[in-house]
Amino acid sequence: MASAQDMRSLSDLLQASLNPATAKQAEQSLRGAESQPGFSIMLLRLVASDQFQANTRLAGSLYFKNFIRRKWTDEEGNYLIPATDVEAVKLEIVGLMISLQGPLQIQLGEAISIMADSDFPDRWTTLIDDLVSRLSPNDVYTNNGVLRVAHSIFKRWRPLFSSNALLLEIKHVLDKFCAPFMTLFQQTDVLITQNEGVKDALIPLFQSLQLILKIYFDLNCQDLPEFFEDNKDPLMALVLKYLKYKNPLLETDDEDETGSLEETKSIICELLQLYTQRYDDVFGEMLPPFVDTTWNLLTTTGPEPKYDVLVSKALGFLTIISKNQDRAQVFGSQQILQQVIEKIVLPNMSLRTSDEEMFEDDPIEYTRRDLEGSDSDTRRRAATDFLRELKERFEGLVTEVVMSYVQHYLSTYNSNKSEWRAKDTAVYLFSSVAVKGTVTASGVSATNLLLDVVGFFSQNIAPDLIDNETHAILKVDAIKFIHTFRNQLTKGQLTEAFPVLSSMLISPDYVVYTYAAITIERILSIRQSAHNNSLLFDKDDIAPVAKQLLTNLFGLIEKGTTPEKLAENEFLIMCCMRVVLTAKESVAPYSEMIVQHLVGIIEETSKNPSNPKFTHYMFETVGAVLRYAAPNKPLGTFDRILLPVFMGILGQDVTEFMQYVFQLLAQILDLAPVNAHFPDAIAPLVRPIMAPTLWETRGNVPALTHLLISILARNPEIFGQQNLIEPILGVFQKLIASKANDHFGFELLESIFYNIPAAQLRPYVRQIALLILQRLHSSRTDKLVVRVAHLVYFLSATISANKELGPDFAVSLFDEAQPGIFGDIFDAFVVPATPKLHSVVDKKIAVIGLTRILFESSKFNAQYGTKWPKGAGTLASTLLSDSLVGVFDGPATQEATIDPIGDEEVSFGSSFARLATVTVKVLDPVSEVTDAKKYAADTVKKASSGNVSVCQANMGNVTPEIGSSLSRLAGMA
Repeated sequence: MASAQDMRSLSDLLQASLNPATAKQAEQSLRGAESQPGFSIMLLRLVASDQFQANTRLAGSLYFKNFIRRKWTDEEGNYLIPATDVEAVKLEIVGLMISLQGPLQIQLGEAISIMADSDFPDRWTTLIDDLVSRLSPNDVYTNNGVLRVAHSIFKRWRPLFSSNALLLEIKHVLDKFCAPFMTLFQQTDVLITQNEGVKDALIPLFQSLQLILKIYFDLNCQDLPEFFEDNKDPLMALVLKYLKYKNPLLETDDEDETGSLEETKSIICELLQLYTQRYDDVFGEMLPPFVDTTWNLLTTTGPEPKYDVLVSKALGFLTIISKNQDRAQVFGSQQILQQVIEKIVLPNMSLRTSDEEMFEDDPIEYTRRDLEGSDSDTRRRAATDFLRELKERFEGLVTEVVMSYVQHYLSTYNSNKSEWRAKDTAVYLFSSVAVKGTVTASGVSATNLLLDVVGFFSQNIAPDLIDNETHAILKVDAIKFIHTFRNQLTKGQLTEAFPVLSSMLISPDYVVYTYAAITIERILSIRQSAHNNSLLFDKDDIAPVAKQLLTNLFGLIEKGTTPEKLAENEFLIMCCMRVVLTAKESVAPYSEMIVQHLVGIIEETSKNPSNPKFTHYMFETVGAVLRYAAPNKPLGTFDRILLPVFMGILGQDVTEFMQYVFQLLAQILDLAPVNAHFPDAIAPLVRPIMAPTLWETRGNVPALTHLLISILARNPEIFGQQNLIEPILGVFQKLIASKANDHFGFELLESIFYNIPAAQLRPYVRQIALLILQRLHSSRTDKLVVRVAHLVYFLSATISANKELGPDFAVSLFDEAQPGIFGDIFDAFVVPATPKLHSVVDKKIAVIGLTRILFESSKFNAQYGTKWPKGAGTLASTLLSDSLVGVFDGPATQEATIDPIGDEEVSFGSSFARLATVTVKVLDPVSEVTDAKKYAADTVKKASSGNVSVCQANMGNVTPEIGSSLSRLAGMA
């Protein structure tokens, strides 16, 4: 039981963590206390206690959630806190969370979701029973707590791929939760009806209703449960009731503040989308009243921003309806389509006063919402998606109707330039029906053949790009048109547009210059064709203007007067990155200027990292400059600029930046010549980067491994000089104990063996082998077996770097730990895993390593002759396979196109964010061998002619089939 003094000390630390002057020390003290038994339950009770200040309790709830995320389990599901604490937290957290409200309840709910992700249902079998037992017929606040916990657990199912394990988990919930769920839904409906005129009662009741509807979606997101199919009539009757429901008490006076009713109806529209998409055979006959109600809702809802999400979700439902060929026929006449466009599409596609205000007052948010492919719920995007889906069904009719409106709005604008909103609507309408299919990050792949996109651009878009009197929003529309239809324009047309776009980087309008940067970046990303993956624009195209582009872009970024404003606009830094990637080594003459700008931005944003995307592309830009300029500059040019700021980041423990710094430090070492002086600033880092606390953050592990390997390659002597052999082997031990990180452990071990003199490693060799054998025995995985095979081949193949390595060393490594074990490892793991080594370098290492084991190892041939035929058969079959023709000719010399912008979401957290501009060098211990097949063939030929005595006896014991294969192989020499 925690004492009052312990609770007060914990409270003081949490309070100190809120003060920037004491936050770092407080955070370190909290981290130190985490390992103490009872810490987690004490923290949880502090959050629930009203004896402490509100901000302290909130800080505690955030810390508790993050503590659970970091410390509940490791990658293998093993608890990282004492078992007694695990049980205590499970026993108390649901009740405590339900007793709280607001942000405290939300944070604990997220913690429960993290715990459930690991433990539910197998290791937390009582959770659902506990929740159901707390539901009340009339205690709304308790019910809301229960429902929040339930939704935090069940919503995890939404994005997951279906599997037997997932369906069993859902069934476990359904069996216990369905009946209470339906009862609560009906009870809540009754209470809402009884309290229709009491606002204070309606607000929490509608919170219940919203959570019930979210859970309705959760429970149906993977498959249609039998319970919901059997009870679809009463349940869907309630859903329809609240889609129609009106009550002035639930409306807000603020045009921007979404009310309970709008939120509820938005959730209903999401549920209707799910049922229409997935369960049309069951739900189809019930659709008409939902469609009619949604139509009426869309035609009667005002333009105020508070309705935006509702309108978007409602349009999303109608879009799903229109995807069905049969159901879409309701829209299939010219008269109906005109109504659709006039009453639904145009009101939601036209620019509103609130949009213009956002353009002026919050331009970065306007850009993010407006950008094709963003996940923001906007009316324009939803109306566009609906119109495009109708066009897919009725292309000719929709195109004809829409173009009549386009011409009308263009005429209105051409006769009166002050009517610029009319042209804005015309451009949006045209773009909506001109696109065929979906718009991806690569742009539009096909267009409506009934429309002349290039002609429309020439007549109506291009003039706005060069007319200085054009309204800023129309200028953005023009830039966005190029962005959307860039694949339909020729390289010549894009080249002509490029200077105009570049000039807009000095525009005073935030959205104009941001869209110009976005479009320049995307133009430079265009591929030549589906068959030719090289870029349309190369360094010769961009080199003449790259310096000015970068100067303008950095000028825009550096307008920011705070760390948050500097990092606000990730599109500008993305454009910087793309310009450098395209210009390549042509940036070398002014590369120091680029790095100086980047260093200033890094230093300032490190004070308060706020935008993960900006951070990622900022460091990608550094990586790109190093990659292309460092080989063309004097040694150390960038070290003197970058290393001080990198050391500062590490010294100040800026966790959001650290994994990027580790990757770039490794790149600095990798790019320098082998005999170059080892940077003085990096030497003091070697011991600290092996501290266990750094390796606990999963995102650090790949970056730190790469950095250690780079240090080993450049300055292996430092490990002996500073007594760091044991610490680095401790890192290896920690890594191979983890299923998630064991491959990093083996990469590090191979580099240790390759670079550190054998004499320094000899006292530890037996323990290294024992660790590997223990892991093979305790928790063997296919990945682990492949890595062990790779290690054996790596050690066996190594010829020149370390004379004490080689096939006899590989044999004795394991046999010294357990006599006779190598034969079993070779037979059971190494040989069977050989076909699973896929990369060119790995296959080369395997072939040479196996060849040396069979034909050069006296220890193997003397002790494990019975294993020789199996190994020889694998060697022959590997080298004679038709599917491997050309695979041993060495890696391709042409550099692959780097594209750091992928679909994955970049965020601050524990996951690894790999810099695409940083290449991890593959350690090739036999780089001097350019043709592995010839090496093996020459060795077999010598042995066949009696020139290799070590394996003569074993060669005579092979089957005729293997003997024939070896003869064929020898014939290739």
